[in-house]
Amino acid sequence: MHITAEVVGEQTHELDLTREATYADLLHEVGLNPHEATVLVDGRPVPDDGPVTVEHVRVLRLIKGG
Repeated sequence: MHITAEVVGEQTHELDLTREATYADLLHEVGLNPHEATVLVDGRPVPDDGPVTVEHVRVLRLIKGG
């Protein structure tokens, strides 16, 4: 499954994930983990263990170093 993951305020990633991939897997592919970011689908957060079901997501970093 081809996914576009837009990391808010950073860059956009084009990913190819398996059908069994979860949103936690998606975060891992963009170099983040569920403790530092959340995935938004249609502006709403989705569970990390939920299956990826859409082709475009936004990733919101919750923690950012300074």
